[in-house]
Formats: sequence, structure tokens, C-alpha cells
Amino acid sequence: SGFMENGHPVILFERHVMYRQLRSKFGLDYADQMARENPDIVNPASGGYGKESAQPKRLERAAEIDRECALNSASWGLFQVMGYHWRDLGYATQQTFINAMYKDEGSHLFAFCRFIKINPSLHQALKNRDWTRFARLYNGPAFADNAYDTKMASAYAKITAGGVA
Repeated sequence: SGFMENGHPVILFERHVMYRQLRSKFGLDYADQMARENPDIVNPASGGYGKESAQPKRLERAAEIDRECALNSASWGLFQVMGYHWRDLGYATQQTFINAMYKDEGSHLFAFCRFIKINPSLHQALKNRDWTRFARLYNGPAFADNAYDTKMASAYAKITAGGVA
């Protein structure tokens, strides 16, 4: 599901992205200061995610530092599209993107499809059914840790065999 029980979209707050966002907007010194003061939500290292239910509170805390950077630092919805892609995906504002993520899973799918279409390598990997390349490009070098490529291949095989109604 792209939504939690409380009706909010599923998110994953990425502390290392928050660090990069702050560094880009305010400079290295500020990003490092925030990392020292809030290492669980601002950190040059990835990880430290915690439970899904903890993500909204982490995002809220990050927004107290800087709302724009915080919203950009979360991956949103069913397909976990990063917030900082909002402009490239054709949304007029960051808030328009966030509102779409709160709307429905169809809006999540739309953002995901737009993300694929604006990334030619990703689009070509999908068209070629190159699940390993697609997963690596979409999820990064640790894609195999979660077996994203094999899960995609399995789902595709099931769908093409008529196993999904």
C-alpha cells in the first residue's frame, strides 16, 4: 500500500539526503552543525531509518530545521519517489507534488511513470526487461540487498502468465 493506516502516504526519510540538501542550500558548515546536533535526521551516512511508523515524526523534526530540504529528503508513496525530483517530474511547486502524494495511489503511479520517462536509461532498461539494470538505476547500488531485480522478474513472469487478475 502507498498509505499508512492513518491515511498519510508511506514515506522513508533519508537523513543522508537531508544532509546533502542542507549542504547545498546553506553550506558545509551548517550541514555539519545540524549533523552533530541531529545525527538521526541529518547525517552524511545513509541508514538509521527505523520503522515505517517513525518516518512522519522524523520528517516533522527535519522540517523544523528546514521544511523544503526535509520534504525533498523523503521518498514518497507506493514507488518511493524522492521529493527532490518534484520539478523534474513536471509539478509546478514542491507543495503540488506533496499534495499529489497525499491524494491517491494513482498519483503515486503517475509520478513513478514520469520518473521513468524522464530517465532514458531507466526507461530503456524497463523496455528491455533488464530487471537488474532497472533495479540498480532506480534503487542504487544496494538494490540486490532487497532482491528488487528478482522480485520484479518474478512479478513480471506472474503477470505475463496470467497470474494476476
